[in-house]
Amino acid sequence: MFGMTVFESVLERLKAEAREAEEDDALEEEGPGEIRGLTSGFAGLGMGATFVSGSQATAAYLDLYEEPVPMPPEPEPLPPEPPPHLLRVAPEEVAEDLALHGKESVDDLLARRRSFARENHPDGVPPDLRDNATLRMKIANMLIDETIRRIHVEKRLGLSG
Repeated sequence: MFGMTVFESVLERLKAEAREAEEDDALEEEGPGEIRGLTSGFAGLGMGATFVSGSQATAAYLDLYEEPVPMPPEPEPLPPEPPPHLLRVAPEEVAEDLALHGKESVDDLLARRRSFARENHPDGVPPDLRDNATLRMKIANMLIDETIRRIHVEKRLGLSG
C-alpha cells in the first residue's frame, strides 16, 4: 500500500474484498460454517457449529411480527348501588331524614342543614342521581327556612321563650 496512489490502494482493497466474497460463496456451497468475526460462544452453544438453522432463525424473526392475540376485555364493573337516601325525594321523607321535631333552635337547624348538605349535595353524588340530590337539597332548605321563619315569628309574637 505504501508507494501507491490513492486510486491504486482503493483498487487493491476492492480486489481483496472480491476474493473474500468468492471464498465466502465457496464455503456456503459446502455447508454452514462459523460466523466470521464472532466467537462460537456468542453465536451458539456448539463448538464451531451454528446454533439454529436459517429457517429457524427466519421463523423466530417472523414471530416477532405476528399480530398479538387480543386479550378478552375485562368485564365492566357493576355500578355501585345508589345510596338509598338519595332515592327518597318526597317532602315527608326529606323531613324525616332531617329529623325535624319542631323544638329545634336556629343553631341546631343550621347545623342540620350543613350535615344534610354534606351527604346530599349534588356535587358529591354520582351524575345519574344529581337531580334527586338537587331536589332533596331544595326541599331540605325550604323546610329549614320555613322552620327558622316560624321560630322568628313566634319570638316576635311572644309565643316562645
